[in-house]
Amino acid sequence: MTTTVSPSATAKAARNHLGLAILALAMGGFAIGTTEFAMMGLLKEIEEGLGISTPEAGNLISAYALGVVIGAPVFAAFGAKLPRKHLALGLMLFLSVANLTSFIAPDYGFMLLSRFASGLPHGAFFGVAAVIAAGLVAPTKRGWAISMVMAGLTVSNVIGVPVATWVGQTFGWRLLFVIVGAIGLLTVAMVWKFVPFEAAHPEASIRRELGALKRLQVWLALLIGVIGFGGFFAVYTYIAHTMTSVAGIPENLIPAVVALYGLGMVVGNIFGGRLADKSVMGTIYWVMPGIAVALVVYAIAAHWAWAAFIMAFVVGGIGSMLTPALQTRLLDAAPGAASLASSLNHSALNIANALGAFLGGTVIAWGWGYVAPALVGAVLAILGLGVALLSGLLERRKPLVTSPPTDAAEPTRP
Repeated sequence: MTTTVSPSATAKAARNHLGLAILALAMGGFAIGTTEFAMMGLLKEIEEGLGISTPEAGNLISAYALGVVIGAPVFAAFGAKLPRKHLALGLMLFLSVANLTSFIAPDYGFMLLSRFASGLPHGAFFGVAAVIAAGLVAPTKRGWAISMVMAGLTVSNVIGVPVATWVGQTFGWRLLFVIVGAIGLLTVAMVWKFVPFEAAHPEASIRRELGALKRLQVWLALLIGVIGFGGFFAVYTYIAHTMTSVAGIPENLIPAVVALYGLGMVVGNIFGGRLADKSVMGTIYWVMPGIAVALVVYAIAAHWAWAAFIMAFVVGGIGSMLTPALQTRLLDAAPGAASLASSLNHSALNIANALGAFLGGTVIAWGWGYVAPALVGAVLAILGLGVALLSGLLERRKPLVTSPPTDAAEPTRP
């Protein structure tokens, strides 16, 4: 007696497996987002625990960002010959171990080194995870798949960061790194179990990956991210000061403001993925001026508490709508070196973080007030739109030669 499986049952099983594979990759993003952003809420406790000054504590965050900028291209290039699943596993295991070394760090110097090490796999993991996810779905759903992977990072701002911050403040700040290490190891298990194996391309090499750096459209896409997201980070960096000093919101409500900002990032990321599936460049063309308008409105609305709450959600949402489109654009611009190009996006975003914080701090130091960073951000968004328009113009003259981001053999179970 034979048993047959209906096509509908097979399709349902395939959808379930796809969902679990993307969830596994998103779990890695959740771990990364938690270790990156929860540090900011625990700086005071870290200062007291290590006996360091506030500027020295700030250097721990800078060390992580430097690790991201350096690690993204290095890991992506040197991991070119590895199957992408194995590279993702190695990167997440590296993240887990690095965070556990932060837990046992005996002094400031060791902690500084461990935070730098923790940042190294950040960009490369998101880059390879985006390529894997894009290869699991039809080309018309790549934006959605990438946004689901990035959802791990945005959801961490709503759940992971507040929980880790509370645990750190209540039971000891070092427990943050234990939590992240545990989530990282859970991610390793899930990726091993649910993400399909795909052999590396036979022609994969460091030289092939570095070939992406010769493409003008790759650099333009990265520049859009650096300039366009600079305004987003200018607002986020000084959001607590703006809410307390301008909107008059009590300090004990700042976690609610940050949670609203994070919730906006979750919603914006999901909608951005859907929009990118319809038109990648069209999404960028519309979102960039949308960011500019939102930041101008934010600067005005910040004088009233109720309006400031609303605009915190809006700014978080409109900014995050850009991420899936930029990630997809890089996959299109460098089809033969997708992992490196996709990883570089996160280096660009961390440069944008530094740029936004620097410019925002500069106009505040000039005495322009705490709403000034939002206006600087609006100008940056318009400049980013200019870069996007230039990229589109050049593409019309010389269309991109694109291919699916996963150009190796069909995925199989390990």
